[in-house]
Amino acid sequence: MRAFRKVFDFFLFSSLYIAVCALLMIIQTYQMVIHQAVSTRLLVFVFFSTMCSYNFHWYLTQTSLNRSIRIQWTHHHKGWHLLLTIVSMVGAGISFITLSQYWLAMLFGAFVTFLYSAPKLPHPFFKELKRIAIGKTLFLAFVWMYVTTLLPVVVAGAGWGSELVLYALGRFFLIYAICILFDYRDRQDDKHDGIKSLVTLLGEKGINLLFTSSLLLFALTTTLLFRKHFAWFPLTIQLLPGVITGALYPYAKRNFSDYLYYFVLDGLMMFSGLLMLVCRI
Repeated sequence: MRAFRKVFDFFLFSSLYIAVCALLMIIQTYQMVIHQAVSTRLLVFVFFSTMCSYNFHWYLTQTSLNRSIRIQWTHHHKGWHLLLTIVSMVGAGISFITLSQYWLAMLFGAFVTFLYSAPKLPHPFFKELKRIAIGKTLFLAFVWMYVTTLLPVVVAGAGWGSELVLYALGRFFLIYAICILFDYRDRQDDKHDGIKSLVTLLGEKGINLLFTSSLLLFALTTTLLFRKHFAWFPLTIQLLPGVITGALYPYAKRNFSDYLYYFVLDGLMMFSGLLMLVCRI
């Protein structure tokens, strides 16, 4: 049991899990709106890029006011974070070459991803970003939506119709709702570090309204896809993560378990994609 726990912790806290989530979300985008064979080159690039970004972010993370298993794991495995950052950077660089014709779209994704972790760098210029990062949760949700939805469309050369807009907005609002919970959990750390966000500025009622509004917009944009001749079964599956996120909201505001947040809540981003893959819709 102890050996399993160590393996599971490594899979979760080394960011392998979140990288797999990103791949499943891209595969779902191909299934839902692109309708082409999935680009293996893109999957490889996104896998290494996600591993590089997240391990770099956690390598720079020093402290937390919350008692966090992940923070403790990070402190004891700094070497792993550094090694995985370097290896993944090399992997991302090599796979970037295979997709070089899309360099502008890919560099844009890499740049906005870097900006999320930039305030953690020990330089006055980057530290100043903390003061203006009021929309950091919106920013993170946009990055995830862009990499798993818009970038695959660019690589596939697919059309940019209204169904893509609705699909992308639905994914954005679901991710944003999940990010709100992370910001709620980390609000004391953010205040301590001088990082501004909507969650640190709003009161309890405002946070509840923000979360509810995001989930309602997710449900609305996803439901509108019925009018675009999407089958009811995959769209019903698409709505499930929103239902589960809403049901978990009161519990997640009281229980800040790293396993709940980094396994369950992060996993909800790819949950419908996993179900679709299993069902082979």
